[in-house]
Amino acid sequence: MFALVDCNNFYASCERIFQPQLKGKPIAILSNNDGCVIARSNEAKALGLPMGAPAFKYKHFFKTHQVRVFSSNYPLYGDMSGRIMSVLKQFTPKVEVYSIDEAFLQFEGFDRYDLSQYGMDIKKRVRKWTGMPVSIGVAPSKALAKVANKIAKKFSDKTQGVYVIDSDEKRIKALKWTKIEDVWGIGNKHSKRLQLQNVHTAYDFTQLPDAWVRKEMSVVGLRLKKDLEGEATLLLEEGASSKKAIATTRSFDKNVTQLADLKERVSTFASLCAEKLRRQQSSCHLIYVFVRSNPFQKNQPQYRNGQMITLPFATHSSLRLSQSAVKVVEKLYRPGIQYKKAGVIVMGLVPSRERQLDLFSEENPKHDALMQAIDSVHKKYGRHKIKIANQNLRRTFAMKQAHLSPQYTTHIDDIIRIK
Repeated sequence: MFALVDCNNFYASCERIFQPQLKGKPIAILSNNDGCVIARSNEAKALGLPMGAPAFKYKHFFKTHQVRVFSSNYPLYGDMSGRIMSVLKQFTPKVEVYSIDEAFLQFEGFDRYDLSQYGMDIKKRVRKWTGMPVSIGVAPSKALAKVANKIAKKFSDKTQGVYVIDSDEKRIKALKWTKIEDVWGIGNKHSKRLQLQNVHTAYDFTQLPDAWVRKEMSVVGLRLKKDLEGEATLLLEEGASSKKAIATTRSFDKNVTQLADLKERVSTFASLCAEKLRRQQSSCHLIYVFVRSNPFQKNQPQYRNGQMITLPFATHSSLRLSQSAVKVVEKLYRPGIQYKKAGVIVMGLVPSRERQLDLFSEENPKHDALMQAIDSVHKKYGRHKIKIANQNLRRTFAMKQAHLSPQYTTHIDDIIRIK
């Protein structure tokens, strides 16, 4: 059996744990640079606050409805996530951290357990030890556990936040209740195509012929169908701690028009990606750079573009990645555009110790030693002490975070003091 443990309104709940006076109050969490709404409490949803709402357009809405607004506090959210995952690992060794607020658990050898009560025990311990409310769905497969979790959350008064699909009758009833567009792994494109085939629920999807599903949705779609039928084909991905792609993207605090300024920002983002690569002992084969204008300034020319390049060899050198990213942004730049956002994404990651050698080109051996020295200095004296020459030596990137809450669990000066 599999369980999906999902934190309820995770970002908003993190704020409430340390500010209990916010319970029952509408809360909105903003994206980087306080751009738009990326998370809402149930109370904020009930007021009609949409996801992705631009913060500057909704200032009056926030004030009128007394919505508490917070800047994204990622150090706090990441630390709380780690604490919750540590608690979950006390209940089974098989845990897949699916996202910052979700984890799949696999129960092997639990045949004699009352999994409904076991789920309650998990829920109570997570709440007691971290303060985080969670919903838990248990089922014979991961896709069904997703469905069970939705039921646990939707009908929390009846389920008390835990629902177990342990019979074919429950499975069929749950699938008939689940809309096809809400099925995990069914995107917008597939859901529209399936609706044309008169498939409107997850149960309808399971009634399709295997051959048709495989032809139209590949083997991935067929595995999903089998999973919904109760046959576990989507296995747990344990220990996948290294990321498959690393991104550094930022909205600028003000519009950028000059190529030199854009190159400086992109160079900084590439260097940050390189630091993250070295931290997880990885190197990358691909680098993608994008730029875009401000979509909310309708009176200005709109432009967005991106380009991916393949590196001649895998690298985690800040110098190499910065140089490559700057070459790309030179091609993407268009004069007369007011740029509001840019980003660098590195992909094709491989362990640094297993890099494929190239007959005609390879990393300068001095780069590795230099990067180790830079990382050592940053570890001892703090980040951004050493920069590449094409970065602004006087500028340390700081996001606009006008509504930032304290970092209660990760910053010594923000730890709560008990009187």
